[in-house]
Amino acid sequence: MTRRHESPTEHAVSGRFAGETAIVTGSTRGIGAGIAERLADEGANVVVSGRTVEAGEAVVDRIADRTADESTDGSRTGDATFVRADMRDPDDVAALAEAAAERYGSVDVLVNNAGVQTETAADEATLDDWEFVVETDFRAYWLAARAALAHMDRGAIVNVSSNHAYATMPAHFPYNAVKAGINGMTRSLAVDFGPRVRVNTVVPGWVEIERTREELPEGRFEEVESIHPTGRIGTPADVAGAVSFLASEDAAFITGAALLVDGGRGAVMQDDTLPNYRTRERSK
Repeated sequence: MTRRHESPTEHAVSGRFAGETAIVTGSTRGIGAGIAERLADEGANVVVSGRTVEAGEAVVDRIADRTADESTDGSRTGDATFVRADMRDPDDVAALAEAAAERYGSVDVLVNNAGVQTETAADEATLDDWEFVVETDFRAYWLAARAALAHMDRGAIVNVSSNHAYATMPAHFPYNAVKAGINGMTRSLAVDFGPRVRVNTVVPGWVEIERTREELPEGRFEEVESIHPTGRIGTPADVAGAVSFLASEDAAFITGAALLVDGGRGAVMQDDTLPNYRTRERSK
């Protein structure tokens, strides 16, 4: 079993984003917070964003606690600030990019991470469900990319998708459709924004966050871990490391790509969550 990476900053590359500015949407908790902390520890000035002020300020405070600590080569953790933004509101999205550029002078990295989902099947979802997910998880990615581009001389955009883009489970619509769309959007943006800005996707699988623990009853968590060739599910640190790589110059020749970060789960056939399709029609 591979070792669990608990801290998003554990393998930070000191000074990698020194002097650069990064916006991370949906970064008040979970994966987004981990990404924000990782980029800041690598020297970026980070704009934390989300709808909950208290949670966002807590992430900023965690980053601030590290700013006095110098790394071995003398570089420091970047600054951080919180900007409240509802990604369903186009005015908030535009204001987020403006705030980042005004405070730090430019935008160098955008991480589109904000996302919501509903537990609805395609034949049950309402227009409200559709709008809630599509406007937050899809339209906002495009709007944020377009707004950030206006302040980018060069740089990188990383879109956070999901392994539901490739294979899914019942009652995850329209979340699963949108995540597949994000991978397509990444290719479109890469073609249209290049060579000035590179655009890539990170595609996480199971990640241990508060919601994951709540959704998996006792014993089920261990079962889910057991189907991963790594012997565990991911952590925000695992995703943050992949995002940092794709946003960095180490990935200078990578654009329009999707990086699957799922502990090998995509290589394993799993069907225990599916209904019995052979008998389902007869039971209706």
